[in-house]
Amino acid sequence: MRKLIVVTITLLSLAANRVPAQNRLTLSLSEARQYALEHNRQLINSNFSIEKSQQAIKEAIRNGLPQVNATMDYSNALGAEITIRFNENMPPSKIPIKPQSNLNLSVGQLLFSGSYLVGIQIAKLAYELSLDSKEKTELEVLTQVSDSYHLVLISEQLLKVLRMNRDNLQQLYEKTSALVKVGMMEQTTIDQLQVQVNTIKNAVNSSERQLELATNLLRLQLGVGIESEISLTDPLDKLVANASTDGSVIGSFNLQQQIDYRLLRQQELISRKMVDMKRASFLPTISSYYRHTYKLIKPDFDMSPKNLVGLQLNVPILSSGVRFAQVKQASLDHKIIQNNIDLLSEQLRVQEKQLKFNYRNALDTYQNQKTNVEVSRRVYESLKRKFDQGMLSGLDLINADNNYLRSETDYISSMMQLLSSNLQLRKLYGSITN
Repeated sequence: MRKLIVVTITLLSLAANRVPAQNRLTLSLSEARQYALEHNRQLINSNFSIEKSQQAIKEAIRNGLPQVNATMDYSNALGAEITIRFNENMPPSKIPIKPQSNLNLSVGQLLFSGSYLVGIQIAKLAYELSLDSKEKTELEVLTQVSDSYHLVLISEQLLKVLRMNRDNLQQLYEKTSALVKVGMMEQTTIDQLQVQVNTIKNAVNSSERQLELATNLLRLQLGVGIESEISLTDPLDKLVANASTDGSVIGSFNLQQQIDYRLLRQQELISRKMVDMKRASFLPTISSYYRHTYKLIKPDFDMSPKNLVGLQLNVPILSSGVRFAQVKQASLDHKIIQNNIDLLSEQLRVQEKQLKFNYRNALDTYQNQKTNVEVSRRVYESLKRKFDQGMLSGLDLINADNNYLRSETDYISSMMQLLSSNLQLRKLYGSITN
């Protein structure tokens, strides 16, 4: 018994140790993208939409296959009689109407329908549209995951800078406080440092909350629970370096391969088929049928056949212009989409030029801010040494600290802008890979 208890405790301990491991994700940017493609809720819905469009194709095809239906009926005339007089000199004969019950089996087969043929084509085009829609959703998800991944790294970097600045100011405050006590510095200096320390503490707290929000956003994009721990392995410097040296992102723009353009083209094909669908309403429909009737309760007088086959031809003759109006509406919808295609083409070309400009501008800003932060760091360190030697006032050091912190935050902001502009240009080109 004691041995069983020891084994049980050991197994529970192992299980408890495994729980955090199951809820912890260690991901590079590429791995995060791949994970999102497999678990993101939007993509799961896209897969459902594709499956639904496949079933729609099957439905459209099977509408033209044999249809079998069975019906059963029962009728009771409640004692009514049929009166028949064979001669006016003879008394009428009365035949009671007995209850009847029939079992009918009918088989129908569509032989020709223009709407049926066009309907199958539209269903197939809708399936291709769902595939393109999924590709667009994948591109959106990859972009969102990348943005969230970058935002988490940027937030971590900003928090690191703020904490380091807080610690430096706290140490400076403690040293200055000791000097003020012995009368080597004025109380004004320590008061100014106190304000600066409190300000940077508030900034640290705000940055910590921003990091948590960014992490939650990444969790949402990945499709994981809010309790899951996420560890990012790609360093920010590496991603920024790749974005700053990525010459392939500035390339020739193939409009035919752009996903929004392809989606609108697919919609244009469907709208064209809708015109054909409305025109097909002018064509006749031919179908055949077979009907078998089994008498469950037979009447005394029955002339209906047990088996019956036939053809049915439906010819639309006059609709008072309804069908013409429907064709005209479908044609106008088609023209609207054609016009939207031309409009989208112009918009995408303008967007490409703007995104290229944004990327080049972000790259120049990043390179300038990188130089500025190095210079600001050297200036701050030099002024701090002078302050320690009593050659600089506390106000001057606080101004230098503010300038240095501002250059650091501007530098981090420039990194985010560079990553974002690079990503948006890649999204337009459809070159974001997992």
